[in-house]
Amino acid sequence: MTTWRDKYTAGFLSNGDETTAKALMHTIFTTKTIYRPLPGFESPSADTQDRLSVGVDCDEVYPNIYIGDVGAAKNKQYLRKIGITHVLNTAEGNKFGMVNTSKEYYRDTNIKYMGVQLLDLPVTNISAHFAETADFIESGVKSGGKVLVHCVMGMSRSSTCVLSYLMIKEGLTATEAVRRVRLHRDIRPNDGFLHQLAELDNKLRRERSRIASL
Repeated sequence: MTTWRDKYTAGFLSNGDETTAKALMHTIFTTKTIYRPLPGFESPSADTQDRLSVGVDCDEVYPNIYIGDVGAAKNKQYLRKIGITHVLNTAEGNKFGMVNTSKEYYRDTNIKYMGVQLLDLPVTNISAHFAETADFIESGVKSGGKVLVHCVMGMSRSSTCVLSYLMIKEGLTATEAVRRVRLHRDIRPNDGFLHQLAELDNKLRRERSRIASL
């Protein structure tokens, strides 16, 4: 059985009928991010100054779904300010490149927490967590809450999980999801993650095509 690792090692898919990591990377580079004020600080002042002074980097990339960095995740006062009810840590752990938060960290808040231990490496099998993270994000949104999805920088692991949510739960194609999120935040999933998103997109499109033909 050919796995995504085999395909990653062999290079990008060349079948014109399938979504490829190369095509998704092209969408990222050709979609310009429209920088907006830091959520909770909608003012005429420079956005970069707000982010530096507050020490957080966070953007609402889809209604009630935010992608942020470690600074946003650890600033409970800021999370209360913007009304975050659910936090998904896609880099849970104590080692370098990870974020050492947990349910215990948010015990003095009403925030619901989920953590997954993912390294930001092309060989990391992030797709194994697509379903559970999508379910968690959906539960937060459907309950009327706001969800923060974060890693260390809010660029690769967190954005990949948000993109998979938009594909699985909202019915967007990978290209549509990447474009939608990229407009609101400078995301940069690594090549391996893009490959897995492309595989998810091809799988979902095949399933939907089969259902439509019944």
